[in-house]
Formats: sequence, C-alpha cells, structure tokens
Amino acid sequence: MIWEGISSVLLSPSCLIWTFIGTTVGIIFGCIPGLTATMAIAMFLPVTYSMASTQGISVLIALYIGGISGGLISAILLNIPGTPASIATCLDGRPLALKGEAGKALGVGIVFSFLGTILSLLALVLISPPLAAIAIKFGPFEYFSITIFSLTLIITLSSKNIIKGLMTGVLGLIFATVGMAPIDSVQRYTFGSPALKSGFDILTVLVGVFAISEILLAAEASRTGSKKNIAATTDFKIKGFGFSFKEFKSQIGNLIRSSAIGIGLGILPGIGSGTSNMLSYSVARSQSKHPEKFGTGIIDGVVASESANNATIGGTVIPLLCLGIPGDSTAALLLGALIMKGVQPGPLIFQQNGQVVYAIYTAMAIASLFMLAVMFIGMKGFVRILKIPSHLLLPLVFVLCTVGAFGINNRLFDCFALIFFGFVGYLLQKGDYPMPPLILGFVLGNIMEMNLRRALSYSQGDISEFFTRPMSCVFLILAALSLVVSLYGIYKTRKKDKAAA
Repeated sequence: MIWEGISSVLLSPSCLIWTFIGTTVGIIFGCIPGLTATMAIAMFLPVTYSMASTQGISVLIALYIGGISGGLISAILLNIPGTPASIATCLDGRPLALKGEAGKALGVGIVFSFLGTILSLLALVLISPPLAAIAIKFGPFEYFSITIFSLTLIITLSSKNIIKGLMTGVLGLIFATVGMAPIDSVQRYTFGSPALKSGFDILTVLVGVFAISEILLAAEASRTGSKKNIAATTDFKIKGFGFSFKEFKSQIGNLIRSSAIGIGLGILPGIGSGTSNMLSYSVARSQSKHPEKFGTGIIDGVVASESANNATIGGTVIPLLCLGIPGDSTAALLLGALIMKGVQPGPLIFQQNGQVVYAIYTAMAIASLFMLAVMFIGMKGFVRILKIPSHLLLPLVFVLCTVGAFGINNRLFDCFALIFFGFVGYLLQKGDYPMPPLILGFVLGNIMEMNLRRALSYSQGDISEFFTRPMSCVFLILAALSLVVSLYGIYKTRKKDKAAA
C-alpha cells in the first residue's frame, strides 16, 4: 500500500509534470497581491475532474505549497505580502532588500520555506493521529484562550511605541466587528449597506493596508521629490542562496521552534498561516539576544515567518486527513476534492484509502522540491523587479491588487474597501503607527468573539470554566506570562538605551 501510493506519484511522468505545473502556478498566484493559494485551487479544481485521484490531489497540494511560498517574493521586494501567510516576512525582508540584500532575503525565505514544509511533512507522517486526537478535544474555551495569548504579542510587535501599537491593535479588532455578529447575526456598523453585512475580507484589509498605502507613499514621494521609492534599491549580489553555512547553522533553533509553532497552529481549525507567521516572528524576537535588531533587516525574522507559514501546511493537513475537519478555506477545498474522488477523510482513511494518503505525502515532498528549484532558478529574475521604474511598476501593482480584490467575492465593494484600507494604512504610516498589530487584531477578532460567545452559551454565562478547564487555563497563564516578559524586555531595552545615551 505504501509503495503503491509513492509510485503513483513518483513513477508517473504525467503526475510529476502536473505537480510541477501546479507548483509554478501556485508561486505565481502567491506572489501577486490578492491572488492566493485558495483562489488557485478553486480555479484549478475543475481541471482535476478528469484526473485520477492521486494525480488530481497532487496538483492541488502543489498549488497549496506554491501559493504559500510565493508570497515571500512580493513581501520582500515590494513590502506587499502576497498572502496573509507572508505578513511578518515584510518586517525584515523589505529592510534587507533596501540594504541591497534582496537576493539574500529571497534565498533565506526560499530555503527555510522548503525546510518548514519538510518538517511539517515529517510531523504529518509520524505523529498525525495522536496530534489530531488532541486537537479534537479543543473547544471554544480553549480557542478563546489561545486568541488571548496571541493578542498579547501586540506588545512585542509594537515595542518601539506600545501605546500606538495597542491603538492599532484595537483598531483591527474594531474593523473585525463590522458585519453580522456571530451566533445571533445582529447587524453591526453596516449603516444600512447590504455589502457591509458580510464584513471586510482579510485579503482586502491586508492588501489595502500594505500595498495601496505603499503606492500612496511612493506617489507622494515622487510628487515632493523625495528619494523614497517602492523600487529604489537596485544594487544586489547573489551567490548560491545568498547566505553562508554559518548563518544557516545559527538559525536551526529558530527553524525548529517556528516550524513547531506553524504545525501546532495549523492543526487548530480557524487559526492558520495568517496567524502562525506573526506569532513565530514575535516569539523569535522575544527569544533573541538582540531583539532591537528585528525590523531593521536581519534573517532571523524571515526565517521565523517563512518556516512557520509553510509548516502550517502540514499541520492543516493533519486534521483534514485524520478527522475530516478542514482548518481553513484552502483545506475545505481539498476536503471537497478528496470526497469528489471517492476518498472519505477520517480515522479509517489509512485502512480504506492508504494509497491516496501516501500519495499525498509524496506529492508534498515532490512539490517542495519543485518549489525550491523553481524559486532558486527564478531568484535573480525576481530581484530584477527592483529595477523597474516606479512609474511603471506602481500602476501595474495597483491593477493587480484591484483585480485580486474583485476576484475574492466578485464584488465591486471589495475594490472600494481596498482603497479605503489603503488610506487607513497611509495615515497610520504617516503617523508612525505599527501595522502588524492592526492585522493581528483583525485576524483574531472574529475568532476571539465567536469562541467567547460560544463558550458563554455552553457555560450559561459562567466565566469560571475558562479557568477550570486545564488547556484553557494553561493558555491564559501563558498569556499573562507573555505580557509580563514582553513588558520586562521592553523595560530592559529602554534602560539599556538610556544608559548608552
């Protein structure tokens, strides 16, 4: 059974070709702001109807891996995360590019994306059933506590100015409340607009805050004669993947820790890579001996983000295969594809469809290798994006962002929302407000509120169950410790700076 699954992918030329195509298309979708792995899979799903089960699933897995990995290209080169999974990559990837080390930033991102996927594949193969069994025991109490713990990382992400960081985090939470309330579907802040009933899409917020605001700042700079330019840095050198073996060894601990975070959050439905990359970045910063260097252009931040977001892929597949529970919209499409091919995910999948399971494992490994090769070969070409004059690049980026926003739900409203959040991001950057807390607040806002209301419904308003349930209590304690450690770290850093001054 094992060899049948492996050979159905590895020894099939057509399957290998389609896996290569899927990986390449996924990378393209991932690097274009607004076009995600989910969109790529949705568009390719009809193409797989006539394919054999192993071949069709291999293509979709390849699209998933390529889409998550491709987001680092625009994040590093343009400060525009191609997908929510690459938000934290901007924080150190873009400063590296501005220092003339775009090739190094891309090389680090590509290699550690590959390694993060491989580590998550090992977890998928070795420990998926017990991990899935633990994840199924998590209820609304535990999920709420996890989001509270994640929200404490706003302090870490805004250490330069805690007040401004908290303000943008709260602003993200406010934007998350727009639309229909969970549980009772009460309309909130819709102002009579039917389009606002479904709230704001995460991609609209993400692309608007990062991409459109960057375009507005670059346009302002060109009007005032400032040197700020979205494609200002064109001096670069690339040798191999751009970094030394010594630098690689120094990041092994960061790789393992960030991949573990990605796998763990991938297993939990509804969390996903949009949160894991920011969480791992915050943890890497808090654990670093030089946290003040984060955000100035060091490879530690790129390693943390890209290891975690790709490790989330394997984590997401674990409950999908073992329990039939999709962790996010991408996994939901994969679940539909499996069912369409006559494969029923769940505890019996290894006995009933073991060949398909091992074909999925093989497809993940092959797609990871293809991703590494395609992005390495294209790396020098990617870096040359920096040479495109801004008056040619900016209109193209704006058009792609608008097309991506419209393609999310086929609504013109999302295009206007994109521009609105572009102005929000522009004003925040002009005021020197940190952007990541806003995105973290927006991503976690819905998850926190929905699980809080579910938990209170189950307990009939008794909040003591948040503390009497073991896992929920553990995460609340971790949240308190995280808050204390972050504030103490900021205090020490500021005391050190004053002493140096």
